[in-house]
Amino acid sequence: MAAALLVGFFGGCSTSVHVDDASVKPDKERKSAPDFALKDADGKLVHLSDYRGKVVLLDFWATWCGPCKIEIPWFKELERKNKSRGFAVIGVSMDDDGWDVVKPFVRELGVNYRVVMGNDSTAQLFGSIDALPTTFLIDREGKVAATHVGLTDKKDFDDGVEQLLQTPAPAAGGHISLPPVVARAN
Repeated sequence: MAAALLVGFFGGCSTSVHVDDASVKPDKERKSAPDFALKDADGKLVHLSDYRGKVVLLDFWATWCGPCKIEIPWFKELERKNKSRGFAVIGVSMDDDGWDVVKPFVRELGVNYRVVMGNDSTAQLFGSIDALPTTFLIDREGKVAATHVGLTDKKDFDDGVEQLLQTPAPAAGGHISLPPVVARAN
C-alpha cells in the first residue's frame, strides 16, 4: 500500500487540479457505494451504510499529502455549514503509521468530522485508490454521485454538496419523500 500511495503522492497528490467525474452524475448513472466497517479514533466501528439518508463526502487522505491538507479546512467548513441539513464528512486516513500519526494531526487541524482508519481492502472496494486525495460525493440513497481524484476546486465540492442536498431524503423503504397530498371532502 505504501508504494502505491507514494506513486499517488508524486503522481496524483499534486497541486494541479485533476478531476474525474467532476460534476454530479445523473441519478440513473450512479452506482451504489460499497459499504465498509472501519474503526474511528475511539475504536467504534463505523459503517458507511449507517449514513444512508444523508449526503456524504467520503475523503481518502493521508497526513503526508499536501493537497489533502489544503482540502481538509474546506471539508470542516462544509460539515459545519451543512450538518443540520443531513450532510456528513467522513475522512478515511490511509496512513500506514495509523492512529499514532493521525490523532495528533486531526487534533492540530481541529477536524470536526468523523475520521476512520482505512486499509488496502477498503481502497480496493472503491476501485483501488491510487492517488490521494480521492473524494467521493455520495447521495442520500448511498450512490456515488461524483468522484474527485487529486486536489479539486473548492467550488466543485460546494456545488456538488449543495446539489445533492436539494434532493429529498428517501423515506423508509427507500422511496423518496414527497410532500403529503391533502384530500378535502366536499
